[in-house]
Amino acid sequence: MKTRDISLAELKGGGYLAIDDGGERRPGIVVIHEAAGLTEHIKVTCRRLAGAGYAALAVDMLSGRNRAICMARYMSGMLLGSVNRYGIDDLRAALTFLARQPEVDASRMGAIGFCMGGSFAVAWACTDARLKVIAPFYATNPRPLDVVRRLCPVVGSYPASDFTARSGKALDAELDRFGIAHDIKVYPDTRHDFFNAEGSAYDKNAAEDSWSRVIKFFGERLQNKK
Repeated sequence: MKTRDISLAELKGGGYLAIDDGGERRPGIVVIHEAAGLTEHIKVTCRRLAGAGYAALAVDMLSGRNRAICMARYMSGMLLGSVNRYGIDDLRAALTFLARQPEVDASRMGAIGFCMGGSFAVAWACTDARLKVIAPFYATNPRPLDVVRRLCPVVGSYPASDFTARSGKALDAELDRFGIAHDIKVYPDTRHDFFNAEGSAYDKNAAEDSWSRVIKFFGERLQNKK
């Protein structure tokens, strides 16, 4: 497996790239971190995706910037629910960067995000047709909600003991209404950040089940045979 840090000179904010060994071009996944930033948990997620046959790029949306100002703008965008919120252009640039890697098949691209990053994934996918599949974890929805009629297929994971569970259920119903392929699951007796093995809310069973669903759903939509 090849991993490397992406410098600020290469990509705004920099990031972390993981690509498994192999000669064929593979699908690319942008990994979007939560408010804590590009932590080891996010890097581990990139390596797990690489091990499953993807090229995974975690974009750092806080590095080289005024963190307080950035977070205020990110949270304002989430509260307003805009699909064109501050930060989306950085995600578009990250996807372009990933698509240009020689190991990547630019026609098979997706994203996964956690909390703030999951909310970004949903909003972003409503405006960027290059994304063929997304996996939001404990995310909030854009507004008005019917904007998700433009979404690609979605595999979403939500904790029942969290305010985002309502968002997951609403997204599930709306995707049903628009006939968009999806797999939305709310996990009983779990809390926000249940997927993060480094956190106090980690739930092993929910984390493993949600990962299996993501890998299966991604594999079907991105034609990944590994």
